[in-house]
Amino acid sequence: MKKKLLHTPEGVRDIYNEECEKKQVLQEKLKKAMECYGYHIIQTPTFEFFDIFGKEIGTTSSKDLYKFFDREGNTLVLRPDITPSVARAAAKYFSEEDMPIRLYYMGNTFINNSSYQGRLKESTQLGAELIGDNSVEADAEIISMAVECLLAAGLKEFQLSVGHSDFFMGLIEAAGLDEDTEDELRELIANKNYFGVEEVVSNWEMDENLRKLFHMLGRFYFSVEEMAKARALASDYPTISSAISRLEELHKVLEVYGIDKYVSYELGMVSDYHYYTGIIIAGYTFGSGEPILKGGRYDKLLSYFGKKAASIGFAIVVDQVMAALSRQKISIEVEYNGELIVYAKAHLKEAVETAMRIRKSGGNVELLCMDTDHTKADYEAYAKRTHREKITFMDGE
Repeated sequence: MKKKLLHTPEGVRDIYNEECEKKQVLQEKLKKAMECYGYHIIQTPTFEFFDIFGKEIGTTSSKDLYKFFDREGNTLVLRPDITPSVARAAAKYFSEEDMPIRLYYMGNTFINNSSYQGRLKESTQLGAELIGDNSVEADAEIISMAVECLLAAGLKEFQLSVGHSDFFMGLIEAAGLDEDTEDELRELIANKNYFGVEEVVSNWEMDENLRKLFHMLGRFYFSVEEMAKARALASDYPTISSAISRLEELHKVLEVYGIDKYVSYELGMVSDYHYYTGIIIAGYTFGSGEPILKGGRYDKLLSYFGKKAASIGFAIVVDQVMAALSRQKISIEVEYNGELIVYAKAHLKEAVETAMRIRKSGGNVELLCMDTDHTKADYEAYAKRTHREKITFMDGE
């Protein structure tokens, strides 16, 4: 029984010692990058009412939520996604604000999915939301900040794929496809099964230009020239054409920021979050089988909570970034400046006074009372593995 108590449930893990310290350093770097853009931190509850993440909101599927009940019988869930919580809080506390609201957050999310390939059910997210601005400049700011965050993390090679939700929805609308077919196509695209997409589309009668646009769902990267060709094909389909035009405008602003080299355009992007209404963002790097960053525009989400406000944001999956940095052999430097004082009982007063003086001056010191079971070499080895830069013995010798 005692051995069983030492184990964690499937999909969660302990993080301790050096790994935990490195994670703290990484999170501070990411927070600093967001603060440099004028964003203010916000904390929302770890669990919320079920309706915050209900089907009509368009967030995580109910079967993937951790659900439980409070004493009054309300259904509560551990948050699978922090954006709806921030949207709720913004609608509540900034209901009268008519200027843009910039918020960032950090917290753990919980998704009860299958833990294949080591996928965690609890992960740390650090993200930002720009609320009350529907401009292409707001899109560019969020993407620029995402790039700065990944650079601050220490990554050198990464790519943000950017698409637009209206490209896919415009295709569905123009082809007159039913909801079941839409869901089937979403799943095929999510699994990168573009042969399956072509097979489904081949069974439907449609204009040749529209069919060519459907075939673009299988293309991963689009240049500006290719987007112009796609827009020409979409001239008879306003929703699709508008989506492509927005991406073209976005590219021009990203060139001003000087970060366009980190961005590729993927017209066929879809997201598990159905609340996205504009651009969709996904960040990738070597050494991570999952996206390290996800985001997009959600202009209708806040209206569920009583505030009409166009919004856009992204979240960095900190655990995935940690894994990628490790696999790319990129170190996270942790500053160690702690001291260790090992004292004999007769020197207790001297040791405590010395430690208090060091702490008051901003230092970091650990006290250990000597015992007969350990030698000086043992204490020196302990100081080394706990990264104590200095060790002092107070034993009268």
